Amino acid sequence: MSTRRSLALISGLLLTGLSACATAPKPDAGYLSRYDNLGGRGDGLRASVRQWSDAEALKTVSSVRLQPTAFLEDADASRALTPAEQRGLLREIDAQLCFELSERFAIAGPGAAADAEVRSAVTWFLPTGRAASAASAAAAFFIPGPIDLRAPGTLGALGAEAEMTTTDGRQIAAIAWARQANAIGTDAPSLMKAGDALQFAEPFADDAARVMTPTPAPDIARFESGQDPCRAYGPRIRAGSFVTKVITNLYVPQSTEGPAEPAGAAEAP
Repeated sequence: MSTRRSLALISGLLLTGLSACATAPKPDAGYLSRYDNLGGRGDGLRASVRQWSDAEALKTVSSVRLQPTAFLEDADASRALTPAEQRGLLREIDAQLCFELSERFAIAGPGAAADAEVRSAVTWFLPTGRAASAASAAAAFFIPGPIDLRAPGTLGALGAEAEMTTTDGRQIAAIAWARQANAIGTDAPSLMKAGDALQFAEPFADDAARVMTPTPAPDIARFESGQDPCRAYGPRIRAGSFVTKVITNLYVPQSTEGPAEPAGAAEAP
Protein backbone atom coordinates (compact mmCIF):
# COMPACT_ATOMS: atom_id res chain seq x y z
CA MET A 1 0.00 0.00 0.00
CA SER A 2 1.38 3.42 -0.95
CA THR A 3 2.18 6.07 1.63
CA ARG A 4 -0.63 8.25 0.26
CA ARG A 5 -3.22 5.48 0.55
CA SER A 6 -1.97 4.59 4.04
CA LEU A 7 -2.29 8.19 5.13
CA ALA A 8 -5.82 8.43 3.70
CA LEU A 9 -6.90 5.25 5.48
CA ILE A 10 -5.47 6.27 8.85
CA SER A 11 -6.83 9.80 8.56
CA GLY A 12 -10.28 8.38 7.84
CA LEU A 13 -10.14 6.28 10.99
CA LEU A 14 -9.08 9.26 13.05
CA LEU A 15 -11.80 11.49 11.69
CA THR A 16 -14.37 8.81 12.49
CA GLY A 17 -13.07 8.88 16.04
CA LEU A 18 -13.59 12.62 16.34
CA SER A 19 -17.32 12.14 15.92
CA ALA A 20 -17.58 9.28 18.38
CA CYS A 21 -19.84 9.87 21.36
CA ALA A 22 -18.21 10.51 24.70
CA THR A 23 -19.06 8.36 27.67
CA ALA A 24 -20.24 10.37 30.67
CA PRO A 25 -18.13 10.20 33.84
CA LYS A 26 -19.34 7.99 36.64
CA PRO A 27 -21.54 9.78 39.21
CA ASP A 28 -20.78 9.86 42.94
CA ALA A 29 -19.38 6.47 43.83
CA GLY A 30 -20.19 6.56 47.54
CA TYR A 31 -16.54 6.43 48.60
CA LEU A 32 -16.29 9.88 50.18
CA SER A 33 -17.66 10.43 53.67
CA ARG A 34 -19.83 13.25 52.32
CA TYR A 35 -20.67 14.84 48.96
CA ASP A 36 -23.05 17.66 49.82
CA ASN A 37 -20.32 20.33 49.90
CA LEU A 38 -18.81 19.46 46.53
CA GLY A 39 -19.09 22.10 43.84
CA GLY A 40 -17.58 22.70 40.44
CA ARG A 41 -17.75 21.30 36.94
CA GLY A 42 -19.50 17.95 37.22
CA ASP A 43 -21.29 17.55 33.88
CA GLY A 44 -18.45 17.55 31.37
CA LEU A 45 -18.42 14.83 28.73
CA ARG A 46 -14.65 14.49 28.87
CA ALA A 47 -13.75 15.90 32.29
CA SER A 48 -15.49 16.40 35.61
CA VAL A 49 -13.99 18.04 38.71
CA ARG A 50 -16.03 18.64 41.86
CA GLN A 51 -14.25 19.76 44.99
CA TRP A 52 -14.50 21.33 48.43
CA SER A 53 -12.15 22.38 51.21
CA ASP A 54 -12.30 23.92 54.68
CA ALA A 55 -9.70 26.69 54.41
CA GLU A 56 -9.40 27.27 58.14
CA ALA A 57 -9.07 23.59 59.02
CA LEU A 58 -6.35 23.07 56.39
CA LYS A 59 -4.19 25.70 58.10
CA THR A 60 -3.82 23.34 61.09
CA VAL A 61 -2.40 20.46 59.01
CA SER A 62 1.35 20.01 58.73
CA SER A 63 1.59 16.21 58.45
CA VAL A 64 -0.57 13.62 56.69
CA ARG A 65 -0.87 9.87 56.52
CA LEU A 66 -1.52 8.41 53.06
CA GLN A 67 -3.75 5.37 52.83
CA PRO A 68 -3.20 3.05 49.83
CA THR A 69 -5.57 3.83 46.98
CA ALA A 70 -8.51 1.43 46.71
CA PHE A 71 -10.12 0.05 43.55
CA LEU A 72 -13.89 0.00 43.95
CA GLU A 73 -15.56 -3.24 42.98
CA ASP A 74 -17.68 -1.79 40.17
CA ALA A 75 -15.11 0.71 38.89
CA ASP A 76 -14.07 -1.52 35.96
CA ALA A 77 -17.48 -2.50 34.64
CA SER A 78 -16.02 -4.32 31.63
CA ARG A 79 -13.58 -6.31 33.84
CA ALA A 80 -10.83 -5.27 31.44
CA LEU A 81 -7.96 -5.21 33.94
CA THR A 82 -6.22 -8.17 35.48
CA PRO A 83 -5.42 -8.00 39.23
CA ALA A 84 -1.79 -7.22 38.33
CA GLU A 85 -2.86 -4.37 36.03
CA GLN A 86 -5.11 -3.00 38.77
CA ARG A 87 -2.20 -3.02 41.20
CA GLY A 88 -0.01 -1.20 38.69
CA LEU A 89 -2.59 1.55 38.29
CA LEU A 90 -3.06 1.86 42.07
CA ARG A 91 0.71 2.09 42.62
CA GLU A 92 0.96 4.91 40.11
CA ILE A 93 -1.85 6.86 41.81
CA ASP A 94 -0.23 6.25 45.21
CA ALA A 95 3.08 7.50 43.82
CA GLN A 96 1.66 10.66 42.28
CA LEU A 97 -0.32 11.54 45.42
CA CYS A 98 2.81 11.02 47.52
CA PHE A 99 4.90 13.18 45.18
CA GLU A 100 2.40 16.04 45.25
CA LEU A 101 1.41 15.98 48.92
CA SER A 102 4.98 15.57 50.19
CA GLU A 103 5.80 18.95 48.63
CA ARG A 104 3.23 20.50 50.98
CA PHE A 105 3.13 18.29 54.09
CA ALA A 106 5.30 15.88 56.04
CA ILE A 107 4.34 12.30 55.16
CA ALA A 108 3.79 10.24 58.31
CA GLY A 109 5.31 6.79 58.27
CA PRO A 110 3.89 3.66 59.94
CA GLY A 111 3.12 4.30 63.59
CA ALA A 112 3.90 8.03 63.42
CA ALA A 113 1.37 10.65 64.44
CA ALA A 114 -0.28 12.77 61.73
CA ASP A 115 -2.61 15.76 61.72
CA ALA A 116 -4.78 14.32 58.96
CA GLU A 117 -5.30 11.31 56.73
CA VAL A 118 -5.70 11.18 52.95
CA ARG A 119 -7.63 8.32 51.38
CA SER A 120 -8.42 7.78 47.70
CA ALA A 121 -10.09 5.33 45.34
CA VAL A 122 -10.48 4.53 41.66
CA THR A 123 -14.20 4.84 40.99
CA TRP A 124 -14.43 4.56 37.18
CA PHE A 125 -12.27 3.02 34.49
CA LEU A 126 -12.46 2.60 30.73
CA PRO A 127 -9.71 0.68 28.92
CA THR A 128 -7.49 2.16 26.24
CA GLY A 129 -8.01 0.42 22.91
CA ARG A 130 -4.68 -1.18 21.99
CA ALA A 131 -5.19 -2.02 18.30
CA ALA A 132 -6.57 1.40 17.45
CA SER A 133 -3.77 3.02 19.47
CA ALA A 134 -1.28 1.39 17.11
CA ALA A 135 -3.08 3.05 14.18
CA SER A 136 -2.97 6.39 15.99
CA ALA A 137 0.76 6.01 16.60
CA ALA A 138 1.32 5.16 12.94
CA ALA A 139 -0.64 8.24 11.87
CA ALA A 140 1.66 10.43 13.94
CA PHE A 141 4.50 9.62 11.57
CA PHE A 142 2.50 11.17 8.73
CA ILE A 143 1.05 14.03 10.79
CA PRO A 144 4.01 15.23 12.90
CA GLY A 145 3.61 17.72 15.71
CA PRO A 146 2.86 17.98 19.44
CA ILE A 147 -0.85 17.17 19.09
CA ASP A 148 -1.98 13.54 19.23
CA LEU A 149 -4.88 12.28 17.11
CA ARG A 150 -6.67 9.25 18.49
CA ALA A 151 -8.50 6.61 16.48
CA PRO A 152 -11.97 5.35 17.50
CA GLY A 153 -11.93 2.80 20.26
CA THR A 154 -8.79 4.12 21.94
CA LEU A 155 -10.21 6.59 24.44
CA GLY A 156 -9.71 5.30 27.97
CA ALA A 157 -10.82 6.99 31.18
CA LEU A 158 -10.16 7.32 34.89
CA GLY A 159 -12.46 8.39 37.68
CA ALA A 160 -11.12 8.87 41.19
CA GLU A 161 -12.13 10.35 44.52
CA ALA A 162 -10.00 11.51 47.43
CA GLU A 163 -10.54 13.20 50.76
CA MET A 164 -8.54 14.55 53.68
CA THR A 165 -9.95 13.91 57.14
CA THR A 166 -8.89 15.00 60.61
CA THR A 167 -8.01 12.58 63.39
CA ASP A 168 -11.66 12.55 64.49
CA GLY A 169 -12.81 11.61 60.98
CA ARG A 170 -14.10 15.01 59.87
CA GLN A 171 -13.72 15.73 56.16
CA ILE A 172 -11.79 18.96 55.51
CA ALA A 173 -11.08 18.57 51.79
CA ALA A 174 -12.48 16.37 49.04
CA ILE A 175 -12.48 15.90 45.29
CA ALA A 176 -14.51 13.78 42.88
CA TRP A 177 -12.63 13.69 39.58
CA ALA A 178 -13.08 12.02 36.20
CA ARG A 179 -11.45 12.35 32.81
CA GLN A 180 -11.69 10.59 29.47
CA ALA A 181 -9.03 10.87 26.77
CA ASN A 182 -9.60 13.34 23.96
CA ALA A 183 -9.52 12.44 20.28
CA ILE A 184 -7.42 15.56 19.64
CA GLY A 185 -4.95 16.72 22.27
CA THR A 186 -1.95 15.59 24.23
CA ASP A 187 -3.30 12.25 25.53
CA ALA A 188 -0.89 9.78 23.95
CA PRO A 189 -2.16 6.43 22.62
CA SER A 190 -0.92 3.33 24.38
CA LEU A 191 -0.76 -0.42 23.86
CA MET A 192 -1.63 -0.90 27.55
CA LYS A 193 -5.27 -1.25 28.61
CA ALA A 194 -4.58 1.16 31.48
CA GLY A 195 -2.54 3.54 29.33
CA ASP A 196 -4.86 6.54 29.58
CA ALA A 197 -5.67 5.93 33.24
CA LEU A 198 -1.96 5.80 34.08
CA GLN A 199 -1.42 9.10 32.29
CA PHE A 200 -4.30 10.65 34.24
CA ALA A 201 -2.89 9.64 37.64
CA GLU A 202 -0.67 12.73 37.67
CA PRO A 203 -3.35 15.35 36.84
CA PHE A 204 -5.68 13.73 39.38
CA ALA A 205 -2.98 13.96 42.05
CA ASP A 206 -2.23 17.57 41.03
CA ASP A 207 -5.88 18.54 41.48
CA ALA A 208 -6.30 16.56 44.71
CA ALA A 209 -3.21 18.15 46.27
CA ARG A 210 -4.31 21.62 45.16
CA VAL A 211 -7.68 21.18 46.88
CA MET A 212 -5.93 19.99 50.06
CA THR A 213 -3.38 22.83 50.16
CA PRO A 214 -3.93 25.59 52.74
CA THR A 215 -3.92 29.28 51.85
CA PRO A 216 -1.37 30.78 51.81
CA ALA A 217 0.35 27.72 50.40
CA PRO A 218 3.50 26.50 52.18
CA ASP A 219 6.85 26.65 50.44
CA ILE A 220 7.35 23.67 48.16
CA ALA A 221 9.60 21.13 49.87
CA ARG A 222 12.82 20.01 48.17
CA PHE A 223 14.51 16.77 49.14
CA GLU A 224 18.16 15.83 49.28
CA SER A 225 19.25 12.57 47.68
CA GLY A 226 18.04 9.64 49.75
CA GLN A 227 15.71 11.80 51.88
CA ASP A 228 12.67 11.80 49.62
CA PRO A 229 9.75 10.29 51.60
CA CYS A 230 8.39 8.90 48.31
CA ARG A 231 11.68 7.40 47.10
CA ALA A 232 10.29 3.86 47.22
CA TYR A 233 8.12 4.76 44.21
CA GLY A 234 11.09 5.61 42.04
CA PRO A 235 12.02 8.92 40.39
CA ARG A 236 9.61 11.85 40.41
CA ILE A 237 10.51 12.73 36.83
CA ARG A 238 9.79 9.84 34.45
CA ALA A 239 12.24 10.63 31.67
CA GLY A 240 11.98 7.13 30.20
CA SER A 241 8.29 7.53 29.36
CA PHE A 242 8.94 10.84 27.61
CA VAL A 243 11.77 9.44 25.51
CA THR A 244 9.70 6.41 24.50
CA LYS A 245 6.83 8.68 23.46
CA VAL A 246 9.13 10.74 21.25
CA ILE A 247 10.49 7.60 19.55
CA THR A 248 7.33 5.49 19.21
CA ASN A 249 4.44 8.01 19.49
CA LEU A 250 3.07 5.73 22.23
CA TYR A 251 2.81 6.16 25.98
CA VAL A 252 4.79 3.45 27.78
CA PRO A 253 4.95 4.00 31.56
CA GLN A 254 8.02 3.48 33.64
CA SER A 255 7.58 0.77 36.24
CA THR A 256 6.37 2.19 39.55
CA GLU A 257 7.48 0.31 42.61
CA GLY A 258 6.23 1.02 46.08
CA PRO A 259 5.10 -0.45 49.39
CA ALA A 260 1.53 -0.36 50.60
CA GLU A 261 2.50 2.74 52.60
CA PRO A 262 5.43 5.00 51.66
CA ALA A 263 8.23 5.77 54.07
CA GLY A 264 7.45 8.87 56.10
CA ALA A 265 9.44 12.01 56.62
CA ALA A 266 10.37 12.72 60.19
CA GLU A 267 10.03 16.48 59.90
CA ALA A 268 7.62 18.80 58.17
CA PRO A 269 8.91 20.56 55.06
